[in-house]
Amino acid sequence: MAVILALDQGTTSSRAIVFDAQGNALAFAQREFAQYFPQPGWVEHDPYEIWTSQYATAVQALREASLTAKDVAAIGITNQRETALLWDRRTGEPLCNAIVWQDRRTAARCDALRESIGQTVSERTGLVLDPYFSATKLAWMLDRIDGARDRAARGELAFGTVDTWLVWNLTRGKRHVTDVTNASRTMLFDIHTLQWSAQLLRAFDIPESVLPEVLPCTASFGTTELFGHPIPIAGVAGDQQAALLGQAGFETGIAKNTYGTGSFLMLNTGDRVVRSEKGLLATIAYGFAPGTATYALEGSVFVTGAAVQWLRDGLRIISDSSQIESLAREVPDNGGVYFVPAFAGIGAPYWDPYARGAIVGMTRGTTRSHIARAALEAMAYQSADVIAAMEHDSGVRLHELRVDGGASKNALAMQFQADVLGAAVVRPAVIETTALGAAYLAGLHAGYWSGLEEIAQHWREDTRFTPRMDAAQRDALVERWHRAVQCSRGWAQT
Repeated sequence: MAVILALDQGTTSSRAIVFDAQGNALAFAQREFAQYFPQPGWVEHDPYEIWTSQYATAVQALREASLTAKDVAAIGITNQRETALLWDRRTGEPLCNAIVWQDRRTAARCDALRESIGQTVSERTGLVLDPYFSATKLAWMLDRIDGARDRAARGELAFGTVDTWLVWNLTRGKRHVTDVTNASRTMLFDIHTLQWSAQLLRAFDIPESVLPEVLPCTASFGTTELFGHPIPIAGVAGDQQAALLGQAGFETGIAKNTYGTGSFLMLNTGDRVVRSEKGLLATIAYGFAPGTATYALEGSVFVTGAAVQWLRDGLRIISDSSQIESLAREVPDNGGVYFVPAFAGIGAPYWDPYARGAIVGMTRGTTRSHIARAALEAMAYQSADVIAAMEHDSGVRLHELRVDGGASKNALAMQFQADVLGAAVVRPAVIETTALGAAYLAGLHAGYWSGLEEIAQHWREDTRFTPRMDAAQRDALVERWHRAVQCSRGWAQT
């Protein structure tokens, strides 16, 4: 029985899922790994923990499915996107910890560059000049690590996002590659020409010799022999693009929201690069052949599920993330409490790297249940802000939002999302759409599936949440949310 093995390397955990020809998950394995916060606003991962946790879940998933490497038709990879790594080409040894997409250490550098190249970044990459993306992270490593810039100039170092790091290790250093979706998140890749931008490389002072080769999402990324039998690596995409594919978002106008560590909304815009007036990103949704791409509008919310983890690990008002819904249901509403989880600044549509977390509206009667409910409601408010911007930029009124990710299991959060949107929220039968999208990419290249039509037939609706709140109540709640956001903005500005 041939299967597809999907590797889903996320911000707080690595996962592996085995899928069959109908898109059903046969086995699942997950391992959390450490988060490092060496200074306020800094977020790092140990590259070895990323790799070893991902490899261990792959082995475990195959074992739990009672399968061996001979049963795997191909491997697909999806990953946290903008996280940056730099390593020695000869030894494979990282020069430092990975700098995570949430990290804000290069905010001042972005401020200094904004006037000179901000417009160029927007025009070439579809992004905004922000520490979120990889370019200034890489420049920081080259500047701050002794000898790194000279070694990079001599071609001794390799840069990559997490997908590149995984492929490097899976192939024992034989392939230094990425795909167009991950490349499009570096702030160095021209999404129109589908090539590294020489102009931006000069602006950020980055030698092209450190960069990986860019391939379509469906391609021959290499072969791994680490599982006892050769397996082709046949599909790669960043996590949010993979989730769009897992939601069968192949048609223009389909929108999805993935609730993970952060939340990421994506709207398929077809072959059109839509320039946003409201702080959204134009990005590559996928590319199936060299020189071609399908585009999307994206809104990035930096902290949603991470806020629940903070309630668990920081405040310790819950012992397990699954307890958040029952705790929030102990109260009928938020009691006037609003939680803006701007732990790493605010993403779309505000793009304020100096915003910081705030809980406002508390009284002596505020309980941990009100704070838990405010954390869940913050997921919906942040997503509603992005969708309002998305509707403005695209000219499309969304009547339905497809949702996935861990928090989509939370019925209270999804009903509130429908209420503040005034639109239906649809949860599919398979919510592991990020891993499923990676599996689809690998399977398409390997001939496991015949094409997009066959894949689209696998998508099935599980639950539909329809709005129950009247417009006046919704507007009043959203207005107070916006007041809370203003309290958090610019807090860390020097």
